[in-house]
Amino acid sequence: MKRLRVNGFELAYRDEHSGEESGAPIVFLHAFPLNQSMWDDQVKALRDRHRVITFDWRGFGGSALGSESTTIDRFADDLAGLLNQLGIERAIVCGLSMGGYAAFAFYRKYAEKVSAIILADTRAKADSDEGKKARYDLAELVRKSGPSALVEMMIPRLLGATTLHSNRQIAERIRKMIESNAAEGIAQASLAMSARRDSTDLLERIDCPSLVVVGAEDKLIPQSEAKEMSGMIRNAEFEVISGAGHLANIEQSDAFNFVITKFITAL
Repeated sequence: MKRLRVNGFELAYRDEHSGEESGAPIVFLHAFPLNQSMWDDQVKALRDRHRVITFDWRGFGGSALGSESTTIDRFADDLAGLLNQLGIERAIVCGLSMGGYAAFAFYRKYAEKVSAIILADTRAKADSDEGKKARYDLAELVRKSGPSALVEMMIPRLLGATTLHSNRQIAERIRKMIESNAAEGIAQASLAMSARRDSTDLLERIDCPSLVVVGAEDKLIPQSEAKEMSGMIRNAEFEVISGAGHLANIEQSDAFNFVITKFITAL
């Protein structure tokens, strides 16, 4: 794990490639309430052909929380700061769930830095009042009882029925990621998601190659909503990952890697 000082805090990241002339850089933005290790399977699959960047959001994994409160726009600024320090002018941006919210914010502020965008198991719409209250309640719970209190609540939401019934190793992997994070980092990110801008109006302005991916068993993002979102982005491709829930890249990593590699290869 490497570290850089970005926007006043220490950010933990990986920058992996074959050492030879690599393809287009690709940066992966992790989901809530996980960390950059959720992308391990994608790093292994792509690092021989691409420069692959993963990192922990402020307050997650090995990254410090920083002195400023967390917002989704601040996540976008942190990504821009990291890419600038790594000398990367443009990158393919892949965000899943909360990472997708950050990808929208990044495109809104730094579209010139995005060569292509992959939006996985995420939505453009802002939270409903009910959704905002749930995020406030989650923040209070984790501040009071710690990250472990989220495990039994989050895992059934994040994983599809196929995974829950047949692959408990993935559930254990998710538990460890959740418990490795700082309670305040999780709490602030939950509040940041509740306050994020609605990005529906942004969809028609996305003019780079785009791919929308959703797990067939995602309990949080219905296929119909993901399909509708892809239809609002000019010439976006749309893929459904069978046997996967909200964490399609982990639950069905081979299928996920296949669809994103196909997309990237065609750029």
